Amino acid sequence: MARYTGPVCRLCRRHGEKLFLKGERCFTPKCSFERRPNPPGPRPARRRKVSDRGLQLREKQRARVAYGVLEKQFVRYYKEAIRRPGVSGENLVRLLETRLDNIVYRLGFADSRSQARQIVRHGIITVDGRKLDVPSAHLKEGETVGFTPRGLRSEYYKIVQENIKSKNVPSWLTLDVAAMKGRVSGMPTVAQGETHLFNENVIIEYYSR
Repeated sequence: MARYTGPVCRLCRRHGEKLFLKGERCFTPKCSFERRPNPPGPRPARRRKVSDRGLQLREKQRARVAYGVLEKQFVRYYKEAIRRPGVSGENLVRLLETRLDNIVYRLGFADSRSQARQIVRHGIITVDGRKLDVPSAHLKEGETVGFTPRGLRSEYYKIVQENIKSKNVPSWLTLDVAAMKGRVSGMPTVAQGETHLFNENVIIEYYSR
């Protein structure tokens, strides 16, 4: 399946939850979900009861859309989560959070994960001083994220410099505003992920059936 390229606000309305896919716009009155929280398309004549399997699917889809991951990638993360020692749900959240595009977003270098994925693909992000243009690359504890020399000369970098101070960085990341570099100082926990949008244990149950 190809990546979805349509209006992302429809995804929030479809899944019945604000997934913050458009960055700062999601915090303003212009947010489409605030104005039209009902699902897109014609309204059904009667409300149908959702099965347990349907509820599990909804949780999985919310997580997948929030992190911008395709189904094939998501299945791969599930298999890796259950293979690793520890709680499978926590492992799944950790795999999603340690993606390079998510860390770029969490550090405040981008307003949304889609924007973070775009600037990574454009080759202006470095990991430990070396350019890395793979958004799905997983970072380890101790690795640093910064900008390439070309990125430092870009207009985008100047915009990020102006807005970076208003960003909130999670405790498992360290941000050096002066140097415009971030560091993975620890591993994220379940509480530090996007678990207010989905239940990771329900997702594990969905794939385990």
